[in-house]
Amino acid sequence: MRRVIFNQKGGVGKSTITCNLAAISAVEGKRTLVIDLDVQGNSTQYLLGDKIKDSDKTVAHFFKDCLSLSLFGGGSSGSGLESAIHETPFPNLFVIPSHPELEPLQGRLESRMKIFKLKEALDKLEGFDAIYMDTPPILNFYSQSALIAADKCLIPFDCDSFARDALYSLMQVITEIKSDHNQNLEIEGIIVNQFQRQANLPRQLVEELIAEGLPVLAAMISPSVKVRESHSESKPLVHYVPNHKLTDEYRALHAELHGN
Repeated sequence: MRRVIFNQKGGVGKSTITCNLAAISAVEGKRTLVIDLDVQGNSTQYLLGDKIKDSDKTVAHFFKDCLSLSLFGGGSSGSGLESAIHETPFPNLFVIPSHPELEPLQGRLESRMKIFKLKEALDKLEGFDAIYMDTPPILNFYSQSALIAADKCLIPFDCDSFARDALYSLMQVITEIKSDHNQNLEIEGIIVNQFQRQANLPRQLVEELIAEGLPVLAAMISPSVKVRESHSESKPLVHYVPNHKLTDEYRALHAELHGN
């Protein structure tokens, strides 16, 4: 299963959700891959800390290879992604890191119509039970590539009035990509993040979304300082604070997505 975590609004917790769901998947015995397509590299930092070097293979190297092959011909029987996969310190959990070079590469990739290259590579990639793709907070070449390559889309929502207004246009974007490029793409659900259960506004916003028939997931994520601490330690919550309430919320979310 390939999941993309996507929202055009920054600061909604995409990387945190990506890495924590992936870490739980790995703990449950599934060989799990995270692909970090955001030039900020938050998922890369979360899972690898400072262990990656600029010379190491990254997702930017994969896209550069796509451009090189179009210029010089040739190809490989593999996906082209294998050499960019890094082991994390956590069993069963792997990551294809981001890299700052993603930014200058984008125009060249768009001009040469490489929007399907990630999907084609993932179709060939073997050995993983679950793949999670973290995306930039904007609809650009990389987020479109991920949406085209994914089976399911998860939308983080941070209980903000402006976020609610943007939610409808975001879902329309996903619907258009499904119609034009990826008929298998489904919105798996809206993840309510930073949910303050005792506050009136967040409860009201969530109730309105549910009343309007939007696919709000039942498992919601509370705010906690443990998230920032886990970022600083480069340890997903299931490894950093396995018995914490927040970790249990992520376990409940993972279980809901898998029908448990």
